[in-house]
Amino acid sequence: MNFYYSDDQKNLITGISNSIKNFDDNYWLKCDNEAAFPHDFVKTLADGGWLGIAMPEKYGGSNLGVTEAALMMMIIAEKGGMTAASSIHMNIFGPSALVKFASEKQKIKWLPKIISGETKMCFAVTEPDTGLDTTRLKAKAVKNNDHYIINGRKIWTSPAQITNKIMIIARTSERNDKHPTQGLSLFYTDFNRDYIEARVIHKMGRAAVDSNELFIDNLKVPNDDLVGEEGKGFSYLIQSLNPERILVASEAYGIAKNALDRAVKYAKERIVFERTIGKNQSIQHPLADGWAKLESVKLLILKAANLYDNKEPCGTEANAAKYLAAEFGIEICKQAIATHGGMGYAKEYHVERLFREMMIPYLAPVSQQLILSYIAENALGLEKSY
Repeated sequence: MNFYYSDDQKNLITGISNSIKNFDDNYWLKCDNEAAFPHDFVKTLADGGWLGIAMPEKYGGSNLGVTEAALMMMIIAEKGGMTAASSIHMNIFGPSALVKFASEKQKIKWLPKIISGETKMCFAVTEPDTGLDTTRLKAKAVKNNDHYIINGRKIWTSPAQITNKIMIIARTSERNDKHPTQGLSLFYTDFNRDYIEARVIHKMGRAAVDSNELFIDNLKVPNDDLVGEEGKGFSYLIQSLNPERILVASEAYGIAKNALDRAVKYAKERIVFERTIGKNQSIQHPLADGWAKLESVKLLILKAANLYDNKEPCGTEANAAKYLAAEFGIEICKQAIATHGGMGYAKEYHVERLFREMMIPYLAPVSQQLILSYIAENALGLEKSY
C-alpha cells in the first residue's frame, strides 16, 4: 500500500498549478459578480491539453486515469472554487460515455474537438417532474427514417448558454415496469437553438456558469448522432456515475481546502484583545478538526479513484467519498466564515462565495439521503428502501 504520489502525479500537480496561477481571487470574484463565464480560464486549460486528461491518446488525450483527473480537479477547485471546476467539469467526465460506447467514426469526429476546447458541451438528463428517478424520464425521441425528433423538457443543464453540443438522454420506447431501465437512448448532437430554448435559472451561487431549463421542440437529430444501441442509454449513463461522484468529491475537497486555508491565514493575522485569534482554542479546534476531516476524505477519494482505474468495484467508495466531502465541506466553509467574524460575510474575503458554491456538491448530482440509502443497501446489506 503506497500513499505517495508518483513522479508523474507530482509533475501533473506542478503543471496544472503553474497553468492556472495567474487566475487570482479578483478574477473569480469578478466572474461571480458579473455572472461572466471564465472563457479565458477554459482556453488556458484547453491549450495546455488538460481537458483530455482522461481520454485516449489517439484522439488527443493524455490517457491518464480518474485518479489523475481527481487530483487535477482538487487543485482547480482549490484555486477557483466551483466556478472554476464547473467550467470544465463536463469535459472531464461527460465524454466517458462517448469513449466507451460511441463508434470509432463518432469518436474520431467528436473527441478531438472536445479535448481541444473547440466543442463546448452540456449534458441533459434531469427533468422537472422526475428528479432522481431517471427511469421515468419523459423526453421522447421518435424515429423517422434517417433521423429522430426529440421533444421534452430538461432542467439544471449547464452551461447551455455557451454550448454548441448537447448530450441528451430521451425515451425511444414506452417505459416497461418489468424492465424500467430499458427504452432510454443517448444522443450527442448539435445544440440547435432554433429548436432548443435555454432559460437561465438564477441561483444561489456559481453565477458565472449558467444552469438552465431546456424546452426542446421538434429537435431533429440524425441517426448518426445516436450513441451505441437504441434503448441502452440508461446503462451507458450508469457507467459515468462513479467517475462523476469521484470528481464531485474532489471538487468539494478543493473548495473546502480553499476555505480552510483562508480561515487559518486570517486566524494568524487577526488580533483581538492584543493576541491573534488563532491562539484561542475555540478557533484552533474547529480548524484542526476540519484539517483532519479533509485528510481522511482525500484518502477515500483517491481509494475510490484507484479502484475505478484498476477496474474494481467502487460504487460504495465513490458514493461515500461524495457524501463525506460534501458534509465536511459545508461544515468547514461555515467555520471559515465564522473564523472571519463579520468580515466572513463580506465578498472581499471570498469565504461566503465558497460556502454558497459548496451547496452544489452537497445537492448534486445525487442527494446525500439517496447516497446513504445506497450505502445501507450495498455496504451493509440492508433492504432497499426506495
